[in-house]
Amino acid sequence: MTSIPVIETKDLSKSYGHVEAVRSLNFSVKPHQITAFLGLNGAGKSTTIRMLLGMIRPNSGHGFVLGHRIDDAHESVSLRRKVAYVSENKQLYDYMTVEQIIRFTRPFYPDWSRAREQVLLGAYELPPNRRIRSLSKGMRTKLALLLALARKPELLILDEPSEGLDPIGIELMLTSLVEQNSEGTTVFFSSHQIPEVERVADHICLLHRGSLVLDASLDDIRQSYRQIDLVFPSPPDESDIRLAGVESIRASGRQMSVLVSRNAEMLIERAHALHASSVEVSPIGLREIFLQTVKGC
Repeated sequence: MTSIPVIETKDLSKSYGHVEAVRSLNFSVKPHQITAFLGLNGAGKSTTIRMLLGMIRPNSGHGFVLGHRIDDAHESVSLRRKVAYVSENKQLYDYMTVEQIIRFTRPFYPDWSRAREQVLLGAYELPPNRRIRSLSKGMRTKLALLLALARKPELLILDEPSEGLDPIGIELMLTSLVEQNSEGTTVFFSSHQIPEVERVADHICLLHRGSLVLDASLDDIRQSYRQIDLVFPSPPDESDIRLAGVESIRASGRQMSVLVSRNAEMLIERAHALHASSVEVSPIGLREIFLQTVKGC
């Protein structure tokens, strides 16, 4: 049985003048997964999220969220009833207290969980009578997360959710995401913090300069990606090494370091055929994959 994607884009693009923020983006997010949208600052993650939520219009291409077209104003309103969004700047009503904004938000959502509200209020140590304008950046982030998580949404979208959180706050946030996901909520969050991504994500989408350069499950990445270090008597042409599955090549004199996502055995055979004097194969972590991928683009 095929699951309908929770998020799907087809050649989605957005430009600001001559700057291409997002270029022909094609990816999908499966239901009931935690998908990390990874990338450097300025890679186009926030622009993509704002298009998905109907906050800005794409220049070309199409997108669907929970089956709704993102470029249709009526459908965009419908999808936002099912989606909880925590933005990078955590916009809130500064004149309200913590308790007031919770009471204000609660009636809009029939599935609001009072139990989750109270658990998060205590876990995040949010002061009910404190005005939002006086909260620290980390406290504002925790409050925004509470307002999103207590809604029990079908889809939770977060843009740099750990921004402003200390290590304990990040741990609480990650635990909350896993718990919410275990109850059926699909989670899609942007980040450039690789350790937190590795802790919770099922799937990785890596964006670089507006283009998708990696789209794979974290399990597949761990099982299939390898770094192969080669030494040759004389430097071969890179074209002789660039087989299917080669993601990046770093060459220095007679040495080559090759990142592969598949066909490692085929590359090893090719290296031996080119008289490699040394072939070393090693697993590679997400951090190294991230660095080599964005540097090679």
